Amino acid sequence: QVQLVESGGGLVQAGGSLRLSCAASGSIIFSISPMGWYRQAPGMQREWVATETSGDNTIYADSVKGRFTISRDNAKKTGYLQMNSLKPEDTAVYYCTALVRGNSYWGQGTQVTVSS
Repeated sequence: QVQLVESGGGLVQAGGSLRLSCAASGSIIFSISPMGWYRQAPGMQREWVATETSGDNTIYADSVKGRFTISRDNAKKTGYLQMNSLKPEDTAVYYCTALVRGNSYWGQGTQVTVSS
C-alpha cells in the first residue's frame, strides 16, 4: 500500500509563487519511483503538468514550462512542485502521482487558487 499526501496549496495573487509538497509513505522505494503532477480545473478534465523520472529527467507541459519546477528529496520521500509566476489559469486542484511496481497511486489533491 502506498499513500501520497499533497500540501502547500492556497490562495495567491497572479505573479506569486507556491510550492506544493507530496509526501509518500508505505510500500514504496521512493528513489526509483517516477512521480508526476496533474491538475484539474472546475469543469475540465485532469491535465498533466510535469513528470520526474527516477533518473532525474524532467518534462513539463508547455503551459507551465519555464515557470514550474518539479523536484524530489529522496531522503524525505517527498516530491515538490515549485510554481512561480502564477496565472489565474493555473487555478486548479493539483494532484501528485507515483508509479510503483507498475501501479499508479494518487494523492487526494490540494487546491491552488490564483487571483487576478
